[in-house]
Amino acid sequence: MKSELTFTSNPINEAALAQAYAISETMGAVVRFIGVVRGSEGNNKIGSIEYEAFEPMARHQFELLFDALSQRWPIESVRLIHRIGVVPVNKPSLWVEVIAPHRAEAFDACQFLIDEMKQKV
Repeated sequence: MKSELTFTSNPINEAALAQAYAISETMGAVVRFIGVVRGSEGNNKIGSIEYEAFEPMARHQFELLFDALSQRWPIESVRLIHRIGVVPVNKPSLWVEVIAPHRAEAFDACQFLIDEMKQKV
């Protein structure tokens, strides 16, 4: 399985990422998830969120998650971009793409990756 992981302080360019994917003729599903910063959490207003990461540890944890994906589903590739620094409300902080033979595998793998990321990274 091909994997690409990027941490960036720059805004996520969704259009450029969507155009830059590569897929083989045996794959039938591309699932993308974009996580954006909400304007509130409970009753609290939010103007932005600041993300920090110790990149060597975060990369290691993501590689473990990517390995788990490749063992559970026949994924061709996964791309994950995560913002670092201050991200304003309504702007993307996370962009994930999973390419698989079928939609169920792609959706399941994408959800697994995001759920595990929130717990382990």
